[in-house]
Amino acid sequence: MQSGSLPVIVVGGGPAGLAVAASLGRRGVPAVVLERSDAVGASWRRHYERLHLHTTRRGSSLPGLVIPRRYGRWVARADVVRYLESYTAHHRLQVRTGVEVARIDRDVDGTWRVGTTAGESLSARAVVVATGYNHTPVPPAWPGRETFTGELVHASDYRHAGPYRGRDVLVVGVGNTGAEIAVDLTEGGAARVRLAVRTPPHIVRRSNFGWPAQGTGILVRHLPVPVVDRIARGVARVEVPDLSEFGLPRPTTGLYSRVLVGSVPVQDVGLIAAVQARAVEPVAAVESFDGADVVLADGSRIQPEVVIAATGYRRGLEQLVGHLGVLDAHGMPVARGAHTTPTAPGLYFVGYNQPISGLLREARIDAERVARAVSR
Repeated sequence: MQSGSLPVIVVGGGPAGLAVAASLGRRGVPAVVLERSDAVGASWRRHYERLHLHTTRRGSSLPGLVIPRRYGRWVARADVVRYLESYTAHHRLQVRTGVEVARIDRDVDGTWRVGTTAGESLSARAVVVATGYNHTPVPPAWPGRETFTGELVHASDYRHAGPYRGRDVLVVGVGNTGAEIAVDLTEGGAARVRLAVRTPPHIVRRSNFGWPAQGTGILVRHLPVPVVDRIARGVARVEVPDLSEFGLPRPTTGLYSRVLVGSVPVQDVGLIAAVQARAVEPVAAVESFDGADVVLADGSRIQPEVVIAATGYRRGLEQLVGHLGVLDAHGMPVARGAHTTPTAPGLYFVGYNQPISGLLREARIDAERVARAVSR
């Protein structure tokens, strides 16, 4: 079979994968989406319940279908799932659920072979990997973790505050997930909420006077890094109060400098007020565990009943494509979007960045660029 008659295989039925498939379909290129779970948008189905998009409804819409106005400006997690379901139906996307891809290889004739965990082998003219930036939870390797007599939970398993009502909880990690879970716990009745901070985060308001932080991110993302850092520093002095007296000092490194190494700013959805009210207590980073004690970097010991580790994820691409020489030392694709490596032409990666302009917006742009590249 000639490569031109083969479909494009998209690995992953999340927003990025669906956007690519829809963009290809609009150009007349057949695409098959392989999704390991039993429905599209699997990661969004697993997120904690209070989650809303930090980017606007219009700025988060995928190619060919705007998110409905009735979902509001900041779209809730459950509505994102509904949108992805309607998006799949609207574009008549061919999605095969329950199919987990095990390995991707390139045949001698230049076509791609996609092997599944069930032993099936599929051929494709091109492959787009869109399994997600936050794919595999990273459990922290704290010394003494196995001795901890309390409850240790990864943030990927947190759904709502109900199970923690009346309990003493330590949230570890002050990214967007950790910050939101800490606020959710205080509003949900936890007896005490502490937030372990290793590096003070940049905090930004989600919007000011109707102007979203995403809009600013779009405007400045192509400026020189030092310029954006200076702009962000000035804006923070006006928008964000100094929380040093509460244990959360201002960061010493620039906002955009941090973004470029994978640390996005924290969108304030209640953290500032919770810290000022001392409902969320920042403490030093976790160093180790010792029975019932959690040992902090400043030498102090605390005894929370529950530790929720909001310590991040990895991409989990090594088994899939690690043998192709397309990943860097950190497991990230060396070429993304419409770019491919010389040794793996026709293998694309979409959704593997953390832009200040919005992940869904950039996934939409990359999806359309990949579709143009493949259709040529």
